Amino acid sequence: METHETGRYRELLAELLANSLVAELPAATPRRVYGAVTLPGKATAVVGIRRAGKTTFLHQLRRERLERGTPRERLPYINFEDERLAGIEARHLHVLVEEYYRRFPALRGREQVTWCFDEIQVVPGWERFVRRLLDTEKVEVFLSGSSAALSSREVASSMRGRGWEVVIHPFSFGEYLHHHGYEVPRSLEAMSSAERSHLESALLSYLETGGFPEAQGLDPADRAAVLTQYVDVVMLRDIMERYGVSNVAGLRWLVRHLLAHPCALFSVEKFYGALKSQGITIARDTVHQLVAYLEDCFLVRTCWIEAASERRRRVNPRKAYPVDMGFIPVFDRTGRANRGHALETAVRIELERRRMEVTYVRTKQGYEVDFLARRAGERPMLIQVCAELDDSRTREREMRALLAAAEEHPRARLHLVTLTPESVVGVPRDVHVHSAAVWLLVEHWHGEKP
Repeated sequence: METHETGRYRELLAELLANSLVAELPAATPRRVYGAVTLPGKATAVVGIRRAGKTTFLHQLRRERLERGTPRERLPYINFEDERLAGIEARHLHVLVEEYYRRFPALRGREQVTWCFDEIQVVPGWERFVRRLLDTEKVEVFLSGSSAALSSREVASSMRGRGWEVVIHPFSFGEYLHHHGYEVPRSLEAMSSAERSHLESALLSYLETGGFPEAQGLDPADRAAVLTQYVDVVMLRDIMERYGVSNVAGLRWLVRHLLAHPCALFSVEKFYGALKSQGITIARDTVHQLVAYLEDCFLVRTCWIEAASERRRRVNPRKAYPVDMGFIPVFDRTGRANRGHALETAVRIELERRRMEVTYVRTKQGYEVDFLARRAGERPMLIQVCAELDDSRTREREMRALLAAAEEHPRARLHLVTLTPESVVGVPRDVHVHSAAVWLLVEHWHGEKP
């Protein structure tokens, strides 16, 4: 016999289900995902930092299927953050499936149904429900939720191999252009001087504004307020509440340090010593944990040193980047705009967006190359990023590091990404020089395949 509580949830879920099948799908800037969005037998978890557009992406997936001919009744969407669903548990979710097939009995076992569950992490035991749904019905399942509760680690452990992760970052440069109505030239290789200037000007705006959808079109003061609020919510909701972090002072110092020093080397030992000198008590292990939490919440992305041994990798500092360039002017206390840091950050996030494994290189001579990027089935790439190369000493320094790293990584293709490609002269033939604006818009680099 159905309990009063289950009956109440049945009514609410039936209402949400009915509304989702008739409500207009929200229009938004299309997001591009590299690689597969779905895999057979797996639920796709859409993850990423708060406010990057995960819910919008779920509706984009529904719209794409609708345009390909999937009937609307096979595209249900449920947002579990509805306050009326407070207290719901996984044991109540079977009534949602029952209600759906009561309405559409002919679909059961015959037609694939695409379920989108938003903020599903608020339902205790949701993993068991999703796994059972995959096992017993003809469905594909998309999940989205807060970046901590539905982090990479949580998906992997909770779904027991039945989850497939898709990361939504803030806008890429291409998405930024689309959002603002810029027309990308049909041929990036044969642009007119006017087209190139227009594109390069847009890139400078992108590097300053960043890619958060809500931050677009705001003046600098409002944008800074919005982005600061994002960081505060990540610290409060995704870290302090989720993980029970009590050392609030240490967390705030860490966040502000990492966001105020983009692209810099970060050592837990040095940071621990700096906090200790300020009278802030914190354990080394706690600092390690906090950095891991910040990565799980996608606020910060780090880069390990390229090393053959795990010990060398662990004892060397990491490079830390904000997940979006828009954070840099908000937290930088020098008052100077740094396009170099913004460009390097944009390249780092773009490499991750393209699902590449990324490390940095320090050669035996002590030279440093920003990125060694790998993708399965392709040759590795050594990528040096430098905003401006007008100065001959800067060019020589960057090229010297790149060529030294090439001796230690002979299979790697060599790339130089800059805002001023026209100033790069006398480079070896095997070094590919890229306009940053073009590089950020092109998925593949020139050069032979492995």
